[in-house]
Amino acid sequence: MKAFFHDFSLSAAVAGFIATVISYAGPLVIIFQAAESAQMPRELLSSWVWAISIGSAVLGIGLSLRYRVPVIIAWSAPGSALLVALLPGISMEEAVGAYLVSSLIIFAVGICGAFDRIISKLPSAIAAAMLAGILFRFGTGLFVSLQGKPLLVLAMFVTYLVCKRLLPRYAVLMVLLVGCAITFAAGDLHREALVIGLATPVWVTPQFSLSATLNIALPLVMVALTGQFVPGMAVLRASGYNTPASPIIASSALGTALLAPFGCHGLNLAAITAAICTGREAHEDPSKRYVAGVVGGLFYLVLGIFGATLVSLFSAFPKELIAALAGLALFAAIGGALAGAMAVPNDREAALVTFLTTASGMSLFGLSAAFWGLIFGIAAHVLLNARRPAPVVAAPGEVARRP
Repeated sequence: MKAFFHDFSLSAAVAGFIATVISYAGPLVIIFQAAESAQMPRELLSSWVWAISIGSAVLGIGLSLRYRVPVIIAWSAPGSALLVALLPGISMEEAVGAYLVSSLIIFAVGICGAFDRIISKLPSAIAAAMLAGILFRFGTGLFVSLQGKPLLVLAMFVTYLVCKRLLPRYAVLMVLLVGCAITFAAGDLHREALVIGLATPVWVTPQFSLSATLNIALPLVMVALTGQFVPGMAVLRASGYNTPASPIIASSALGTALLAPFGCHGLNLAAITAAICTGREAHEDPSKRYVAGVVGGLFYLVLGIFGATLVSLFSAFPKELIAALAGLALFAAIGGALAGAMAVPNDREAALVTFLTTASGMSLFGLSAAFWGLIFGIAAHVLLNARRPAPVVAAPGEVARRP
Protein backbone atom coordinates (compact mmCIF):
# COMPACT_ATOMS: atom_id res chain seq x y z
CA MET A 1 0.00 0.00 0.00
CA LYS A 2 3.01 2.31 0.35
CA ALA A 3 3.27 2.52 -3.43
CA PHE A 4 -0.41 3.44 -3.65
CA PHE A 5 -0.11 6.35 -1.25
CA HIS A 6 3.07 7.47 -3.00
CA ASP A 7 1.30 7.42 -6.39
CA PHE A 8 -1.91 8.99 -5.09
CA SER A 9 -3.05 12.19 -6.80
CA LEU A 10 -6.16 14.31 -6.53
CA SER A 11 -6.77 14.21 -10.30
CA ALA A 12 -6.75 10.40 -10.34
CA ALA A 13 -9.05 10.27 -7.31
CA VAL A 14 -11.48 12.68 -8.99
CA ALA A 15 -11.42 10.57 -12.17
CA GLY A 16 -12.30 7.47 -10.13
CA PHE A 17 -15.09 9.31 -8.33
CA ILE A 18 -16.62 10.67 -11.55
CA ALA A 19 -16.40 7.24 -13.21
CA THR A 20 -18.37 5.81 -10.29
CA VAL A 21 -20.94 8.62 -10.39
CA ILE A 22 -21.54 8.08 -14.11
CA SER A 23 -21.79 4.30 -13.61
CA TYR A 24 -24.68 4.85 -11.23
CA ALA A 25 -26.26 7.80 -13.01
CA GLY A 26 -27.38 5.88 -16.10
CA PRO A 27 -27.10 2.07 -15.93
CA LEU A 28 -28.64 1.91 -12.45
CA VAL A 29 -31.86 3.39 -13.83
CA ILE A 30 -32.12 0.41 -16.22
CA ILE A 31 -31.92 -1.97 -13.26
CA PHE A 32 -34.82 -0.15 -11.58
CA GLN A 33 -36.81 -0.48 -14.80
CA ALA A 34 -36.09 -4.24 -14.91
CA ALA A 35 -37.09 -4.62 -11.26
CA GLU A 36 -40.28 -2.65 -11.81
CA SER A 37 -41.26 -4.68 -14.88
CA ALA A 38 -40.82 -7.88 -12.86
CA GLN A 39 -42.66 -6.39 -9.85
CA MET A 40 -39.62 -7.23 -7.74
CA PRO A 41 -39.86 -6.62 -3.97
CA ARG A 42 -37.81 -3.70 -2.67
CA GLU A 43 -35.70 -6.08 -0.57
CA LEU A 44 -34.57 -7.98 -3.67
CA LEU A 45 -33.84 -4.75 -5.54
CA SER A 46 -31.73 -3.52 -2.61
CA SER A 47 -29.85 -6.84 -2.63
CA TRP A 48 -29.30 -6.54 -6.40
CA VAL A 49 -27.79 -3.06 -6.02
CA TRP A 50 -25.65 -4.27 -3.13
CA ALA A 51 -24.32 -7.28 -5.08
CA ILE A 52 -23.32 -5.41 -8.25
CA SER A 53 -21.75 -2.60 -6.21
CA ILE A 54 -19.71 -4.82 -3.90
CA GLY A 55 -18.60 -7.01 -6.81
CA SER A 56 -17.50 -3.98 -8.85
CA ALA A 57 -15.66 -2.60 -5.82
CA VAL A 58 -13.69 -5.71 -4.88
CA LEU A 59 -12.77 -6.62 -8.45
CA GLY A 60 -11.87 -3.05 -9.44
CA ILE A 61 -9.62 -2.54 -6.42
CA GLY A 62 -7.99 -5.98 -6.65
CA LEU A 63 -7.30 -5.92 -10.40
CA SER A 64 -6.09 -2.30 -10.41
CA LEU A 65 -3.58 -3.02 -7.63
CA ARG A 66 -2.54 -6.33 -9.18
CA TYR A 67 -1.77 -4.97 -12.66
CA ARG A 68 -1.12 -1.29 -11.80
CA VAL A 69 -3.68 -0.38 -14.47
CA PRO A 70 -6.97 1.53 -14.01
CA VAL A 71 -9.28 -1.49 -14.32
CA ILE A 72 -12.87 -0.32 -13.93
CA ILE A 73 -15.42 -3.06 -13.32
CA ALA A 74 -19.14 -2.37 -13.57
CA TRP A 75 -22.37 -4.26 -14.12
CA SER A 76 -23.56 -5.07 -17.61
CA ALA A 77 -25.77 -2.21 -18.83
CA PRO A 78 -26.80 -4.08 -22.03
CA GLY A 79 -27.52 -7.10 -19.85
CA SER A 80 -29.72 -4.97 -17.61
CA ALA A 81 -31.63 -3.76 -20.67
CA LEU A 82 -32.21 -7.36 -21.76
CA LEU A 83 -33.71 -8.17 -18.36
CA VAL A 84 -36.34 -5.42 -18.66
CA ALA A 85 -38.21 -7.59 -21.18
CA LEU A 86 -37.16 -11.04 -19.97
CA LEU A 87 -37.55 -10.99 -16.18
CA PRO A 88 -41.36 -10.75 -16.06
CA GLY A 89 -41.67 -14.14 -17.77
CA ILE A 90 -39.63 -16.21 -15.29
CA SER A 91 -39.08 -16.55 -11.55
CA MET A 92 -36.20 -14.89 -9.74
CA GLU A 93 -34.83 -18.35 -8.88
CA GLU A 94 -34.63 -19.25 -12.58
CA ALA A 95 -33.04 -15.89 -13.36
CA VAL A 96 -30.31 -16.53 -10.77
CA GLY A 97 -29.72 -19.96 -12.30
CA ALA A 98 -29.29 -18.29 -15.71
CA TYR A 99 -26.84 -15.77 -14.20
CA LEU A 100 -24.75 -18.68 -12.91
CA VAL A 101 -24.76 -20.45 -16.29
CA SER A 102 -23.72 -17.28 -18.16
CA SER A 103 -20.92 -16.54 -15.68
CA LEU A 104 -19.53 -20.07 -16.03
CA ILE A 105 -19.51 -19.81 -19.84
CA ILE A 106 -17.70 -16.44 -19.68
CA PHE A 107 -15.25 -17.90 -17.15
CA ALA A 108 -14.42 -20.69 -19.60
CA VAL A 109 -13.83 -18.11 -22.36
CA GLY A 110 -11.54 -16.20 -20.03
CA ILE A 111 -9.32 -19.05 -18.91
CA CYS A 112 -8.89 -20.56 -22.40
CA GLY A 113 -7.17 -17.38 -23.63
CA ALA A 114 -9.06 -17.15 -26.93
CA PHE A 115 -10.20 -13.59 -26.22
CA ASP A 116 -6.59 -12.34 -25.94
CA ARG A 117 -5.73 -13.81 -29.33
CA ILE A 118 -8.72 -12.13 -30.95
CA ILE A 119 -7.96 -8.73 -29.39
CA SER A 120 -4.28 -8.89 -30.45
CA LYS A 121 -5.35 -9.16 -34.12
CA LEU A 122 -7.66 -6.11 -33.97
CA PRO A 123 -6.25 -3.13 -35.97
CA SER A 124 -5.61 -0.20 -33.62
CA ALA A 125 -7.49 2.29 -35.84
CA ILE A 126 -10.64 0.18 -35.74
CA ALA A 127 -10.41 -0.28 -31.97
CA ALA A 128 -10.04 3.49 -31.55
CA ALA A 129 -12.97 4.15 -33.90
CA MET A 130 -15.18 1.76 -31.94
CA LEU A 131 -14.28 3.59 -28.72
CA ALA A 132 -15.05 6.96 -30.33
CA GLY A 133 -18.43 5.63 -31.48
CA ILE A 134 -19.29 4.36 -28.00
CA LEU A 135 -18.41 7.70 -26.40
CA PHE A 136 -20.02 9.83 -29.12
CA ARG A 137 -23.48 10.07 -27.56
CA PHE A 138 -21.99 11.25 -24.26
CA GLY A 139 -20.24 14.11 -26.02
CA THR A 140 -23.40 15.16 -27.84
CA GLY A 141 -25.38 14.65 -24.62
CA LEU A 142 -23.52 17.62 -23.16
CA PHE A 143 -25.02 19.98 -25.74
CA VAL A 144 -28.43 18.32 -25.74
CA SER A 145 -28.63 19.00 -21.99
CA LEU A 146 -28.37 22.74 -22.76
CA GLN A 147 -32.07 22.65 -23.66
CA GLY A 148 -33.09 21.78 -20.11
CA LYS A 149 -30.62 23.78 -17.99
CA PRO A 150 -28.79 26.31 -20.19
CA LEU A 151 -27.27 28.34 -17.33
CA LEU A 152 -26.00 25.27 -15.49
CA VAL A 153 -24.53 23.54 -18.55
CA LEU A 154 -22.99 26.70 -20.03
CA ALA A 155 -21.34 27.52 -16.69
CA MET A 156 -19.88 24.00 -16.52
CA PHE A 157 -18.70 24.22 -20.15
CA VAL A 158 -16.99 27.59 -19.67
CA THR A 159 -15.41 26.35 -16.43
CA TYR A 160 -13.99 23.38 -18.30
CA LEU A 161 -12.45 25.54 -21.04
CA VAL A 162 -10.94 28.04 -18.59
CA CYS A 163 -9.51 25.35 -16.35
CA LYS A 164 -8.14 23.40 -19.32
CA ARG A 165 -6.09 26.51 -20.06
CA LEU A 166 -5.02 27.24 -16.47
CA LEU A 167 -5.37 24.01 -14.44
CA PRO A 168 -5.82 21.15 -16.92
CA ARG A 169 -5.45 18.32 -14.39
CA TYR A 170 -8.26 19.69 -12.23
CA ALA A 171 -10.64 20.85 -14.95
CA VAL A 172 -13.17 18.07 -14.36
CA LEU A 173 -13.07 18.58 -10.58
CA MET A 174 -13.83 22.28 -11.01
CA VAL A 175 -16.67 21.43 -13.39
CA LEU A 176 -18.18 19.17 -10.73
CA LEU A 177 -17.85 21.81 -8.00
CA VAL A 178 -19.34 24.56 -10.16
CA GLY A 179 -22.21 22.32 -11.24
CA CYS A 180 -23.05 21.39 -7.64
CA ALA A 181 -22.77 25.01 -6.47
CA ILE A 182 -25.16 26.27 -9.16
CA THR A 183 -27.59 23.43 -8.42
CA PHE A 184 -27.67 24.37 -4.73
CA ALA A 185 -27.94 28.11 -5.44
CA ALA A 186 -30.77 27.65 -7.96
CA GLY A 187 -32.70 25.37 -5.60
CA ASP A 188 -32.67 22.54 -8.14
CA LEU A 189 -31.58 19.93 -5.58
CA HIS A 190 -34.62 17.89 -4.57
CA ARG A 191 -33.82 17.52 -0.87
CA GLU A 192 -37.10 15.78 -0.17
CA ALA A 193 -35.86 12.83 -2.23
CA LEU A 194 -32.85 12.23 0.03
CA VAL A 195 -33.10 9.32 2.48
CA ILE A 196 -30.57 7.38 4.58
CA GLY A 197 -30.70 3.61 4.35
CA LEU A 198 -28.49 0.51 4.11
CA ALA A 199 -28.71 -2.19 1.46
CA THR A 200 -29.41 -5.70 2.79
CA PRO A 201 -28.29 -8.81 0.84
CA VAL A 202 -31.01 -11.43 0.26
CA TRP A 203 -30.17 -15.02 -0.73
CA VAL A 204 -32.05 -16.51 -3.70
CA THR A 205 -31.66 -20.26 -4.28
CA PRO A 206 -30.96 -20.82 -7.99
CA GLN A 207 -33.11 -23.02 -10.20
CA PHE A 208 -31.95 -24.19 -13.64
CA SER A 209 -34.19 -24.46 -16.68
CA LEU A 210 -33.59 -24.78 -20.41
CA SER A 211 -35.87 -21.83 -21.12
CA ALA A 212 -33.96 -19.47 -18.80
CA THR A 213 -30.64 -20.70 -20.20
CA LEU A 214 -31.63 -20.00 -23.80
CA ASN A 215 -33.51 -16.75 -23.18
CA ILE A 216 -31.30 -15.15 -20.52
CA ALA A 217 -27.95 -16.90 -20.08
CA LEU A 218 -26.84 -17.03 -23.72
CA PRO A 219 -27.89 -13.42 -24.53
CA LEU A 220 -26.06 -12.27 -21.39
CA VAL A 221 -22.91 -14.03 -22.59
CA MET A 222 -23.12 -12.38 -26.02
CA VAL A 223 -23.71 -8.84 -24.77
CA ALA A 224 -21.01 -9.22 -22.10
CA LEU A 225 -18.32 -10.34 -24.55
CA THR A 226 -19.25 -8.14 -27.52
CA GLY A 227 -20.75 -5.11 -25.81
CA GLN A 228 -18.56 -4.84 -22.70
CA PHE A 229 -15.27 -6.74 -22.81
CA VAL A 230 -14.39 -5.94 -26.45
CA PRO A 231 -14.81 -2.15 -26.10
CA GLY A 232 -13.41 -2.30 -22.55
CA MET A 233 -10.18 -3.88 -23.76
CA ALA A 234 -10.13 -1.43 -26.69
CA VAL A 235 -10.10 1.43 -24.15
CA LEU A 236 -7.12 -0.08 -22.33
CA ARG A 237 -5.25 -0.78 -25.59
CA ALA A 238 -5.95 2.73 -26.91
CA SER A 239 -4.38 4.14 -23.73
CA GLY A 240 -1.25 2.02 -24.14
CA TYR A 241 -2.02 -0.69 -21.56
CA ASN A 242 -1.24 -4.26 -22.63
CA THR A 243 -2.88 -5.98 -19.68
CA PRO A 244 -4.06 -9.48 -20.69
CA ALA A 245 -7.81 -9.83 -21.06
CA SER A 246 -8.06 -13.42 -19.82
CA PRO A 247 -7.57 -12.80 -16.07
CA ILE A 248 -9.92 -9.81 -16.14
CA ILE A 249 -12.66 -11.82 -17.89
CA ALA A 250 -12.18 -14.86 -15.66
CA SER A 251 -12.14 -12.77 -12.44
CA SER A 252 -15.27 -10.86 -13.47
CA ALA A 253 -17.10 -14.10 -14.28
CA LEU A 254 -16.05 -15.68 -10.98
CA GLY A 255 -17.23 -12.61 -9.07
CA THR A 256 -20.58 -12.78 -10.87
CA ALA A 257 -20.98 -16.45 -9.99
CA LEU A 258 -20.31 -15.82 -6.29
CA LEU A 259 -22.77 -12.90 -6.11
CA ALA A 260 -25.45 -14.26 -8.47
CA PRO A 261 -27.52 -15.73 -5.58
CA PHE A 262 -27.84 -12.18 -4.24
CA GLY A 263 -29.10 -10.82 -7.57
CA CYS A 264 -25.90 -9.96 -9.48
CA HIS A 265 -26.64 -10.45 -13.19
CA GLY A 266 -23.18 -9.73 -14.59
CA LEU A 267 -19.93 -7.92 -13.78
CA ASN A 268 -17.90 -6.75 -16.77
CA LEU A 269 -14.97 -4.60 -17.75
CA ALA A 270 -16.30 -1.06 -18.17
CA ALA A 271 -15.65 0.93 -21.34
CA ILE A 272 -17.19 4.39 -21.08
CA THR A 273 -16.28 5.07 -17.46
CA ALA A 274 -12.89 3.42 -17.96
CA ALA A 275 -12.05 6.03 -20.59
CA ILE A 276 -12.25 8.70 -17.86
CA CYS A 277 -9.64 6.90 -15.78
CA THR A 278 -7.21 5.82 -18.50
CA GLY A 279 -6.53 9.21 -20.09
CA ARG A 280 -4.18 12.07 -19.27
CA GLU A 281 -6.90 13.83 -17.31
CA ALA A 282 -6.41 11.25 -14.56
CA HIS A 283 -2.62 11.64 -14.48
CA GLU A 284 0.18 12.57 -16.85
CA ASP A 285 2.04 9.39 -15.90
CA PRO A 286 0.16 6.29 -17.19
CA SER A 287 1.77 4.13 -14.48
CA LYS A 288 -0.02 6.16 -11.78
CA ARG A 289 -3.51 6.13 -13.24
CA TYR A 290 -4.33 2.87 -11.48
CA VAL A 291 -5.11 5.03 -8.45
CA ALA A 292 -8.32 6.05 -10.25
CA GLY A 293 -9.39 2.39 -10.44
CA VAL A 294 -8.74 1.86 -6.73
CA VAL A 295 -10.54 5.05 -5.66
CA GLY A 296 -13.46 4.24 -7.95
CA GLY A 297 -13.69 0.82 -6.28
CA LEU A 298 -13.75 2.43 -2.82
CA PHE A 299 -16.66 4.64 -3.86
CA TYR A 300 -18.47 1.58 -5.23
CA LEU A 301 -17.99 -0.04 -1.83
CA VAL A 302 -19.44 2.87 0.11
CA LEU A 303 -22.33 3.47 -2.27
CA GLY A 304 -23.16 -0.23 -2.38
CA ILE A 305 -23.47 -0.41 1.40
CA PHE A 306 -25.74 2.64 1.43
CA GLY A 307 -27.94 1.36 -1.40
CA ALA A 308 -31.13 3.19 -0.51
CA THR A 309 -29.25 6.44 0.05
CA LEU A 310 -27.56 6.02 -3.31
CA VAL A 311 -30.85 5.76 -5.16
CA SER A 312 -32.19 8.92 -3.55
CA LEU A 313 -28.96 10.87 -4.15
CA PHE A 314 -29.05 10.46 -7.91
CA SER A 315 -32.71 11.27 -8.08
CA ALA A 316 -32.04 14.52 -6.16
CA PHE A 317 -29.60 16.04 -8.69
CA PRO A 318 -30.86 17.28 -12.08
CA LYS A 319 -30.15 14.88 -14.93
CA GLU A 320 -28.59 17.72 -16.95
CA LEU A 321 -25.75 17.99 -14.41
CA ILE A 322 -24.91 14.31 -14.80
CA ALA A 323 -25.10 14.50 -18.61
CA ALA A 324 -22.85 17.57 -18.77
CA LEU A 325 -20.36 16.07 -16.32
CA ALA A 326 -20.15 12.85 -18.33
CA GLY A 327 -19.66 14.69 -21.63
CA LEU A 328 -16.95 17.01 -20.33
CA ALA A 329 -15.12 14.24 -18.47
CA LEU A 330 -14.94 12.26 -21.72
CA PHE A 331 -13.84 15.10 -24.02
CA ALA A 332 -10.19 14.08 -23.98
CA ALA A 333 -11.04 10.40 -24.47
CA ILE A 334 -13.25 11.19 -27.47
CA GLY A 335 -10.59 13.41 -29.04
CA GLY A 336 -7.86 10.83 -28.51
CA ALA A 337 -10.00 8.04 -29.95
CA LEU A 338 -10.86 10.08 -33.06
CA ALA A 339 -7.19 10.95 -33.55
CA GLY A 340 -6.22 7.28 -33.25
CA ALA A 341 -8.96 6.24 -35.66
CA MET A 342 -7.72 8.61 -38.36
CA ALA A 343 -3.99 8.14 -37.70
CA VAL A 344 -3.45 5.32 -40.21
CA PRO A 345 -4.25 6.53 -43.78
CA ASN A 346 -4.94 3.05 -45.14
CA ASP A 347 -7.46 2.35 -42.36
CA ARG A 348 -9.36 5.63 -42.38
CA GLU A 349 -12.36 4.41 -44.34
CA ALA A 350 -12.61 1.19 -42.32
CA ALA A 351 -12.32 3.22 -39.12
CA LEU A 352 -15.04 5.59 -40.38
CA VAL A 353 -17.34 2.60 -41.02
CA THR A 354 -16.67 1.37 -37.48
CA PHE A 355 -17.27 4.78 -35.94
CA LEU A 356 -20.53 5.48 -37.79
CA THR A 357 -21.95 2.01 -37.10
CA THR A 358 -21.08 2.14 -33.41
CA ALA A 359 -22.28 5.73 -32.95
CA SER A 360 -25.60 4.90 -34.63
CA GLY A 361 -26.69 2.80 -31.65
CA MET A 362 -28.27 0.23 -33.97
CA SER A 363 -29.03 -3.29 -32.80
CA LEU A 364 -29.34 -6.34 -35.05
CA PHE A 365 -30.16 -9.92 -34.01
CA GLY A 366 -29.87 -8.85 -30.39
CA LEU A 367 -26.21 -7.79 -30.77
CA SER A 368 -24.99 -4.30 -29.89
CA ALA A 369 -23.82 -1.52 -32.20
CA ALA A 370 -20.28 -1.89 -30.83
CA PHE A 371 -20.22 -5.50 -32.03
CA TRP A 372 -21.52 -4.65 -35.51
CA GLY A 373 -19.18 -1.68 -35.74
CA LEU A 374 -16.31 -4.07 -35.11
CA ILE A 375 -17.59 -6.60 -37.67
CA PHE A 376 -18.27 -4.04 -40.42
CA GLY A 377 -15.00 -2.24 -39.73
CA ILE A 378 -12.92 -5.40 -39.95
CA ALA A 379 -14.75 -6.43 -43.14
CA ALA A 380 -13.99 -3.03 -44.69
CA HIS A 381 -10.37 -3.27 -43.53
CA VAL A 382 -9.94 -6.69 -45.16
CA LEU A 383 -11.62 -5.69 -48.43
CA LEU A 384 -9.82 -2.38 -48.79
CA ASN A 385 -6.39 -3.69 -47.85
CA ALA A 386 -6.47 -7.07 -49.55
CA ARG A 387 -3.39 -7.67 -51.63
CA ARG A 388 -3.91 -7.08 -55.33
CA PRO A 389 -2.03 -9.20 -57.87
CA ALA A 390 1.27 -7.63 -58.72
CA PRO A 391 1.38 -6.11 -62.25
CA VAL A 392 3.45 -7.93 -64.85
CA VAL A 393 6.50 -5.87 -65.75
CA ALA A 394 7.72 -6.37 -69.31
CA ALA A 395 11.40 -6.64 -70.08
CA PRO A 396 12.89 -3.88 -72.28
CA GLY A 397 11.81 -4.29 -75.86
CA GLU A 398 9.02 -6.73 -74.97
CA VAL A 399 5.28 -6.25 -74.64
CA ALA A 400 3.78 -7.31 -71.33
CA ARG A 401 1.34 -10.16 -71.70
CA ARG A 402 -1.61 -10.68 -69.42
CA PRO A 403 -1.65 -14.07 -67.70
